[in-house]
Amino acid sequence: MEIKKTSKIGAKDNVAYLIHAEKDLNAKDFSKEELAFIKKEIKAESKLITLNRFVKTVYIAVLEKGSDYKAAEKARIAGSGLIGDLNKSKLKSIVVSGESENTYSFIEGMAYANYQFLKYFSDKKTNTCQDIKVVGKITPKELSDLNGMINAIYHTRDLVNEPQSFLDAVQISKEIKKLGKEAGFKVEVMGKTKIESLKMGGLLAVNKGSITPPTFSVMEWKPKNAKNKKPIILVGKGVVYDTGGLSLKPTANSMDFMKCDMGGAASVIGALYAISKNKLPFYVVGLIPATDNRPSGNAYAPGDVITMHNKKTVEVLNTDAEGRMILADALSYANKYKPEIVLDCATLTGAAAMAIGHYGVVAMGNAEEKQMSKLKESGNNVYERIVEFPFWDEYNEQLKSSIADMTNLGQGSGGSITAGKFLENFTDYPYIHLDIAGPAFLKKPINYLTQGGTAVGVRLFYDFVKNYSA
Repeated sequence: MEIKKTSKIGAKDNVAYLIHAEKDLNAKDFSKEELAFIKKEIKAESKLITLNRFVKTVYIAVLEKGSDYKAAEKARIAGSGLIGDLNKSKLKSIVVSGESENTYSFIEGMAYANYQFLKYFSDKKTNTCQDIKVVGKITPKELSDLNGMINAIYHTRDLVNEPQSFLDAVQISKEIKKLGKEAGFKVEVMGKTKIESLKMGGLLAVNKGSITPPTFSVMEWKPKNAKNKKPIILVGKGVVYDTGGLSLKPTANSMDFMKCDMGGAASVIGALYAISKNKLPFYVVGLIPATDNRPSGNAYAPGDVITMHNKKTVEVLNTDAEGRMILADALSYANKYKPEIVLDCATLTGAAAMAIGHYGVVAMGNAEEKQMSKLKESGNNVYERIVEFPFWDEYNEQLKSSIADMTNLGQGSGGSITAGKFLENFTDYPYIHLDIAGPAFLKKPINYLTQGGTAVGVRLFYDFVKNYSA
């Protein structure tokens, strides 16, 4: 979907007027009877008012006034409601007209809610409304950036929604190359031989049960006008399907949606796409370790000791704690860049989902408070809110092993934190860990977050980089 600018509203154009209050109505646009009806509906606190003019449909969306992040989110939700009505009414186009400070957010909600994943349907019931034009308070630059972000969100959701029967570790690297070519970032894909030479023991161990080789993809956006010499690095967990390995997932239906266990990788890919497509002036690197995690005669097993990329040894206590094994190697690899800051993104622990549900993103790390505060601010800006968990060194006590440097599993409560502390052992730079297990994949749509992959993390990373300061 592409949003376009227009200078006027045609006589037969369906139109949505965005207002805050009755005084924002232009009387010339409506008949006396219509104005009376609209005022009555506004008084009754209706938020979406519909006028059927037979040759066209007119909507009046009453938005909350304000420039804070909560008002922006309500505008996105209102936009998602309108696109639902348009498709239900089988309308093909709409002109959005308004001078609201939240016009951009309203259109965002429309576009994100209009996403569909229809690839595997024989009868594709495509949403009818695919033509959205804007009159009013949005600049050409904002419109261009929004279209770049819409593409990034759609691509990210596609990746998460693809089944592992298509999107295995090799295929995800091919998709990264294709998106890099489209958006303008460089891509290097390392195969199993190179991964072996790098001695990425964690990634290789998880991959032992698979018949498909692992991949390690490096994405780089380094514009000539980059404001930072040392890169911001984003790392995404790319477990394209997770059975739990030999520690097979025990609960009913727990594997049904495990194609989404590469949601972190998809979000990093989508963020690099948006950052490069919209030409943000920052040097950004994305790292994607990818494999599936399956049981087989050669699968890694509880009790194994794995030597990681940074030469630390890990006693495996549970093969279902595999995401941290592959992320650890990628985080260790990131040291070579001497990065300014590294953020990883992963559907890592059920503990994070249990703690806060789908309402936000769990974060923790050792970066300066200024950087965490900036990330929280970005989380509010895009309404992917950050809940910061403690990152106390005492949690490392749970990772002690009697035969190796550490185990891959905590021994008590705080499971999402011990996972983060495990990962910190492979870093030597300012670091923030994001656990998106709760909001990454939804079984039913919630406003503009469609069923399946939500692309949570893409807009968060983009906003953080866009507003980054060293």
